[in-house]
Amino acid sequence: MNLATKMKTRLEARLAELGHRLEEVERELDQPMDPGFADRATEREGDETLEALGEAGLREARAIRAALGRIAEGAYGVCVACGEEIAEARLEAVPHAPLCAACAAKA
Repeated sequence: MNLATKMKTRLEARLAELGHRLEEVERELDQPMDPGFADRATEREGDETLEALGEAGLREARAIRAALGRIAEGAYGVCVACGEEIAEARLEAVPHAPLCAACAAKA
């Protein structure tokens, strides 16, 4: 199995996992607030944390979809900035990485 095929499987699995987590976050955020003042403050703090997690999840999902697009185009593993090959170790660590280590350090 080549690297792109292996990573496609990992990326699709992670995208599905993120989808489930984002649904859970959305369900939690849709819950009505407790009428007690102290409880509302605690709930609001929890909601802010959930919102931040949701935003991070959405960013990761976009990056994964972009990586899947690069796989479909045959451009996976090529830095979108400089056109050099992205090291396999970097892709193993961050399968949706669009940049080689040198370009990521500059960004």
